[in-house]
Amino acid sequence: MDKYYELYIKINPDMEDDVANICFENFDCEGVLLEEQKFKELEMTETSRGTLKVFLRSPKSYDGKDVCEFIKEKHSQLLSKGFTETELGSWDCALLEKENEDWSKKWKENWEVTHISDRVVIVPSWLEYKPKDNEITVSLDPGCAFGTGTHQTTQLCVVAMEQNLNKIINKNVADIGMGSGILSIIAKKLGAKFVYGCDNDDTVIDVAKENAEKNNVECVFELGTADKITTQYDFICANILHNVLYEIMPELKRILKNDGLISLSGILDSKKDIVLEAIENNNLNIVKINYMEPWISYVVSK
Repeated sequence: MDKYYELYIKINPDMEDDVANICFENFDCEGVLLEEQKFKELEMTETSRGTLKVFLRSPKSYDGKDVCEFIKEKHSQLLSKGFTETELGSWDCALLEKENEDWSKKWKENWEVTHISDRVVIVPSWLEYKPKDNEITVSLDPGCAFGTGTHQTTQLCVVAMEQNLNKIINKNVADIGMGSGILSIIAKKLGAKFVYGCDNDDTVIDVAKENAEKNNVECVFELGTADKITTQYDFICANILHNVLYEIMPELKRILKNDGLISLSGILDSKKDIVLEAIENNNLNIVKINYMEPWISYVVSK
């Protein structure tokens, strides 16, 4: 291929994972850069924080729209669902056509081993890492997986699992809206007996299965939603947008064992009242609150 495209999107950095997911799901996308930095004499002189850089093979979305037009439509949809311009950023776009210079490998230079908790380490598939005795590693390819584990909302779910290992080890765990399957894989590596993940996006199922195989763990991944589940679980991860959590809270409660726990994440602090209302409406009890600015998560029980 002689040409490729660089898409630049102005965003609130807190939304970088969500916007990256939109690009991976809807564009012929090779990879993204969340931030580029330049240093002089050990001091940072320049940063691209707030601008998502996306590498594309085509200037069109899978449904044939101009990628910038597609992004602005998604931006408008989220505004109509209650997000603010401040929370999202402008999502102004610029698309540049570039000569091919092994770009499919160049973006990997910005990825490194990431410790997302005291025990869990995310390792890009092309890097080698020797874990410490108490660490577990998850190998992922950020170029083809939705969600790399570095986002605060994912980290908050991992923290909740580590805080409640008695509900993970030798227990049954569900991952609702599992995306890349990273939380399912971590649950299994932390000692879960059985892990089930579902998502309503058919493009992520095979990715999650490949990631589980790459990490030598067995998880069951299916296309589906919480309302289709008939089994009850000891621990449930639900790392989803606040408005979706509000809608599916009754189903999350239904599939939770009486002594089980739910980790609710994906919640901007400014939107927490919506989730708190759903928690109260469904007579759930808040066991623990975890916070990584500007995100908040709740661990709840029946």
